[in-house]
Amino acid sequence: MTGTKNKPSVSLVGAGPGDLDLITVAGLRSIQTADVILYDALVNKELLDEAPASTIKIFVGKRAGTRYNTQDEINLLIVQSALNYGHAVRLKGGDPFIFGRGHEELEYIKAFDIPVKLIPGISSATSLPLLQEVPLTRRDYSQSFWVLTGTTKELQLCKELEIAADTDTTLVILMGIKKLKLIQRIFLEKGKSNLPVMIIQNGSTVAEKKIVTTMTEVVRETEKHEIGTPGIIVIGAVVSLHPEFVYTKILANGNHR
Repeated sequence: MTGTKNKPSVSLVGAGPGDLDLITVAGLRSIQTADVILYDALVNKELLDEAPASTIKIFVGKRAGTRYNTQDEINLLIVQSALNYGHAVRLKGGDPFIFGRGHEELEYIKAFDIPVKLIPGISSATSLPLLQEVPLTRRDYSQSFWVLTGTTKELQLCKELEIAADTDTTLVILMGIKKLKLIQRIFLEKGKSNLPVMIIQNGSTVAEKKIVTTMTEVVRETEKHEIGTPGIIVIGAVVSLHPEFVYTKILANGNHR
């Protein structure tokens, strides 16, 4: 311990989907009062500029193909940072409690009797479809939406996807682009070849890319437009409300005048 005058505390903060402006006021205030920030790969790096010049910034992001901190290492580093520096901000993309392992970090920190403040973030699961003018629910289209992970901790496709594919619910799949061929096969086997699909990569940022298509064409279109990670998959009738999808249907019907 370094003898800092600030008492140890931790703020678990959701940084939002990527756009600098899509962090909450509470989240921004935490950054502005941080003694140390531990941030993920999906966090907009410009947010770090909002911290005091003296704030220590530690990258703990995970990226495929590179050496990264394990979750156990991150947990320990959060506690050590709070004890050594004072107010530690754990800055995570989206919302910390939606496939972000935030609750695991909360439990670990609390075991050391360190005060923790939880600050929700705007999740990509709900915000990115909205930014594309696609409602996750709408009467006559979908009465509910499911948010699923495309990759479980065993690196397998989420088993609930098979169940969801039998419904008319809107599906939002996070961390699923690398499993896209498997996802497509499930829906095609259920006779849903014309089901609308949207994929958004780097949503709400200047690097955003998207496709709006059908289940039959989704793999081909993804490869054609070089859509990759990080991204979300939105499946369901509501995707047909996207302006570009409607325009495509009008042209196909020859009613484009």
